[in-house]
Amino acid sequence: MAQVTMKYPVSLRITQPLYNQLYQHLFPGDGDEHGAVLSAGIVETSKGTRLLVRDVFLAKDGVDYVPSTRGYRALTAQFVADKSHYCATQNLCYLAVHCHGGQDQVAFSVDDLASHERGYPALLDITKGGPVGALVFAKNAVAGDIWTSEGRYPLNNMVIIGSQIRSLYPSPKPRPRTADPKYDRHARMFGDVGQEVLSNLKVGIIGLGGAGSLINEWLSQLGVGHIVAIDFDRVEITNRPRIVGSTRWDAMEWLVRQPFPWVQRLGKKLAKHKVYVAQRVAKRANGSIRYDAIVGSIVDESVAKKLIDADFIFLAADTAQSRLVFNALVYQYLIPGVQVGVKVPVDQKTGAIGDIFSATRHVHPFAGGGCLNCHELISPSRLQEEALSLEERKEQQYINHEDIPQPSVITLNVMATGQAVNDFLMMFIGLFEPDQLLYHQMNKVRQRQSDLVEPMIQADCLHCSSHERSNRAKGDRGSLPCL
Repeated sequence: MAQVTMKYPVSLRITQPLYNQLYQHLFPGDGDEHGAVLSAGIVETSKGTRLLVRDVFLAKDGVDYVPSTRGYRALTAQFVADKSHYCATQNLCYLAVHCHGGQDQVAFSVDDLASHERGYPALLDITKGGPVGALVFAKNAVAGDIWTSEGRYPLNNMVIIGSQIRSLYPSPKPRPRTADPKYDRHARMFGDVGQEVLSNLKVGIIGLGGAGSLINEWLSQLGVGHIVAIDFDRVEITNRPRIVGSTRWDAMEWLVRQPFPWVQRLGKKLAKHKVYVAQRVAKRANGSIRYDAIVGSIVDESVAKKLIDADFIFLAADTAQSRLVFNALVYQYLIPGVQVGVKVPVDQKTGAIGDIFSATRHVHPFAGGGCLNCHELISPSRLQEEALSLEERKEQQYINHEDIPQPSVITLNVMATGQAVNDFLMMFIGLFEPDQLLYHQMNKVRQRQSDLVEPMIQADCLHCSSHERSNRAKGDRGSLPCL
């Protein structure tokens, strides 16, 4: 296991299903103390460290969690040995858990801290450098003591990822400052707290075409504090009716409309990248926004890693490779996201329009959370095709109807993206019920019909399952499927 030099703040991320399992074990209603162990991946970035819960191992009372001579109760040596060995072999972090009484505030006891000092240096050796540590829970609070060979760190907070995205802290946070007056109508709905939550979010947008440009504008208007926009393409004349804020100068129309092919090529080469148009739109909406406009492709690992500490990801690009990397980011780094798209099928012989539909597909980092791989939405044949050069595709006769530009209308994009951004908002400001189901949603436009797609689960999925080869929650200790 590689040596870890953690950066503060240190946070913990856990999915709602695993948190429910842990909470019900720790607080069954008997008022007593209970224990468990968590395994976790890790992601280290310039702005801090995230621990990503992969497994919850519940300690059975009287068997694995027993009375202690140096405190009230403790995990048995055998239970600790088994779980620390598992973490070492799987290249994961080891976190011991127990609970105290109370509601909104919690801290380790003197006996707790003494036990850490006795045991964690040895555990660091067993787990080949860790990190290792301990968490103590009250019903609405959590504190942590995280150890590495380089130092010791407190836990700043824990994020629970479900239809509500909520955070627990060691003690209640101070009341936020009053929201900027321009967000007055927002604050009347979700308060100063909700507006502060949005201002602290980092959100990724993959693809800044017709759908992505709408998402970009709305997030900026909502007051999201940090956007990472990724697209390699430039504005074309045919994009103009759909890309929010684009101008004829962005598309270099005065050159592209010339009758001379070499002038047209020059115009296309000088056209503005879509991410820079999106950046301009965002800055006009929110002058204080932090905006990373990245000219590149999400299948480039250096680009994909710009999103590993995001809070949410929107996928508005429709290639198999972009779906593959997006899906991997969601599960490997425990980042919720949503894929949006519109299909307008046209009969190539008759020109007849088929069933028009828009898709809003939530992908949340747990089994049954909408995994695109489990739903068979990442085509192996398309992955193979997209990996070829244009010349290779022509030679192998891969050029097909999907390569022909399809109809696209801004109002159809609104159907998919409006639902996605509203869902994002409800999740982060806590207006969804905790058990709200966020299934894939398909809107059949001509029939004015909306259908929900039941979740599909593959037991051996390499993205979302508990299979040992799965990269779920492994963070930096897994590898992304980039080119």
